[in-house]
Amino acid sequence: MKKPFDPASARPATRLVHGGTLRSDFGETSEGLFLTQGHVYATAEEAEARFKGTEPGFIYARFSNPTVSMFEERMALLEGAEAAKATATGMAAVNAALFGLLSAGDHIVAAKALFGSNRYIIETLLPRFGVTSTLIDGAELDQWQAAVRPNTKVFFLESPTNPTLEVYDIAAITAIARKTGIRTVVDNVFATPLLQSPLQLGADCVVYSTTKHIDGQGRCMGGAILGSRQFIADHVYQYLRQTGPAMSPFNAWVMLKGLETLAVRVERQTQSAARIADALAELPGVTRVLYPGRPDHPQYELARRQMRGGSTLIAFEVEGGKQGAFRVANALQIIRISNNLGDAKSLITHPPTTTHDRFTPEEKAEMGINDGLLRLSVGLEDPDDLIEDLAQAVHALAWPKEAKYVRL
Repeated sequence: MKKPFDPASARPATRLVHGGTLRSDFGETSEGLFLTQGHVYATAEEAEARFKGTEPGFIYARFSNPTVSMFEERMALLEGAEAAKATATGMAAVNAALFGLLSAGDHIVAAKALFGSNRYIIETLLPRFGVTSTLIDGAELDQWQAAVRPNTKVFFLESPTNPTLEVYDIAAITAIARKTGIRTVVDNVFATPLLQSPLQLGADCVVYSTTKHIDGQGRCMGGAILGSRQFIADHVYQYLRQTGPAMSPFNAWVMLKGLETLAVRVERQTQSAARIADALAELPGVTRVLYPGRPDHPQYELARRQMRGGSTLIAFEVEGGKQGAFRVANALQIIRISNNLGDAKSLITHPPTTTHDRFTPEEKAEMGINDGLLRLSVGLEDPDDLIEDLAQAVHALAWPKEAKYVRL
């Protein structure tokens, strides 16, 4: 008899196609989409056993569903995690990870350079429930150590950061945390599971917006929380079960389809991003390029050690501040203006007026965000077409102010 194939023994690209698959009696090739709110039980005793957790099986779509479970299992295999739980959005994942770990009277230390909604949870939402916070320069290891208090329970960081692509030393930060029993949560969206493995570097929990690269085609929203079985059981499962930020089965099915092509998409996008970053650095009017794969990146050597590629994102600054950045964005023909990222389509955004608009000028400066900053998410178009599009758009900086242009 043929030995069953175990996806856990395979390489990442194979896991992305076959991991976690459950087949019904119909023997479907593609994963089944189970659009059901609940499940029936053969007996009352079986229902009791499932609710007690003494018998495996599905109960209710708010916290368990066959399609969602397939997605969770595949994500865990990809990440090298023991367990994963899916959520409705990436921010639901961040929120659940932090609220599952923190209680009134606790303290959290986080890097200042964060996505706007992440900072909102830490600076505005958590204090309403009695949790205090300290924001630090994430690149300075001594600041992590100095910020620790007796009641510190969590370190939280993004690496690379949104939007300036700073890279933080995850292994060193988690080592500081473990000395005093602090849990470390890493938002790994900009790296993807293919380019960086925070759990292997010592993190306790990894969170994703699966809306980004994992769907990767602008269709559905979702999030994921990954860690050890014990971590998920102790800090995540009941929070999700009782509060209900569940991923829908349809979205989970779309994410499964996205995972099948994730490896080829991220590889192509990362290769293109490296070429485009180099091309941007040569354009007059571009004053700075921030890309972890370039030797002029402030944390280039760390990125080489910690990551398996330079990311699909590029940050760059142009002359003329906000006006200059707007002129460049508006002159682009192929690359579209959007605050999303990780899409098959190349997208550009102006963080100071979108994702980080609510921050004061001083706070933006602390995060390395100036008015001329643009964030580019590189898609699957031909990189030469994207380079030409960026070149002609940057040339718009030299146009007379009254010049007109038309977006196709």
